[in-house]
Amino acid sequence: MPFRKLITRLSVAAAMSAGLAFQPVFAQEGYTPPDEPPADWGPVSEMMEEIEYPHPVEFMDIEHFSQEGVMAYMDVAPTGTPNGQNVMLFHGMNFGGIGFAPTIDALSEAGFRVVVPDRVGYGKSSKLDIPYNLSMFAADAKKLLDHLGIEQTAIVGHSMGGMLAARFTMTYPDTTTHMVLVNQIGMSDQRQGRPWRDIHEAAEGVRTGTSYQSILANHMRYYNTEIQPEYLEFVRMQYGQTLIDSWPKLARIRAWQQGILYFDPVVYDWQHIDTKALVLGGQDDRLTPNFAEQSQHIANTLQNADIHQYPGIGHNPHFEYPEQYHEDLIAFLSSDPDTEATDW
Repeated sequence: MPFRKLITRLSVAAAMSAGLAFQPVFAQEGYTPPDEPPADWGPVSEMMEEIEYPHPVEFMDIEHFSQEGVMAYMDVAPTGTPNGQNVMLFHGMNFGGIGFAPTIDALSEAGFRVVVPDRVGYGKSSKLDIPYNLSMFAADAKKLLDHLGIEQTAIVGHSMGGMLAARFTMTYPDTTTHMVLVNQIGMSDQRQGRPWRDIHEAAEGVRTGTSYQSILANHMRYYNTEIQPEYLEFVRMQYGQTLIDSWPKLARIRAWQQGILYFDPVVYDWQHIDTKALVLGGQDDRLTPNFAEQSQHIANTLQNADIHQYPGIGHNPHFEYPEQYHEDLIAFLSSDPDTEATDW
């Protein structure tokens, strides 16, 4: 097995000596989100037609379980000197490709071609009322790469997108040059000690239990530093879809997606991945108890991985700590894929 240097590169002491403020500052010390949805927040359509993405959106036909639909994606050319490399970004459960806006710009400026799909069931892609699983998402991503004529790419997955990144990399190792897992969720097999919940029961719970307040609370857990007003745009999009007639269907789809954490774990994928990998992100992620310990376990289990995390930063480092995060991400993605993961 290749030698792996698995460390947290930026210690608290180093951060303090560098004058960086990592002590979490929560919303009450800065911008405070409203207790109720703003009066100008209205419905958001099923395909989010009224939401403007940071780059032009294109569509690819897809079909699953005899249902036809489209997969939305952004294909962003380099704005800096092209380096001949490609990166595909996989978004989290409560976001779409739009959530990668700062990362798209940073990578494009560094010379990468950046492909950002909205998974089926999310964002501007079709909301197919079907059972969802990671292997289906991975196959859709591979189909998109083939559609675009891309033979090899780096894969970056954030949150639930980290689960998909692992499944994609394990399934298509010859396609994947680098794999980056950013604050991945699903770091344990939840079937152990937790009973199965009927999907219709779960869907009803989503339908009746989702409110502006519950969505807001969930999103605010993503940040350990001061809340910014622009973070509420993702709350607005998610809340707006609870106001449309097809919300019961969307709630059922969301229940299927949440169920992936239970019935489609990736904890058994990691050991089979020898692609050069990086476990990257905020070390103090409030979504997952013992996050630092569990993410270290991922890095230990992967065959060729490094770990690089930021104390005091939470689930969304691309928003909370963008300059350093993107510098590190670009450095890793620019490294030779045939070298040790620590060589970047």
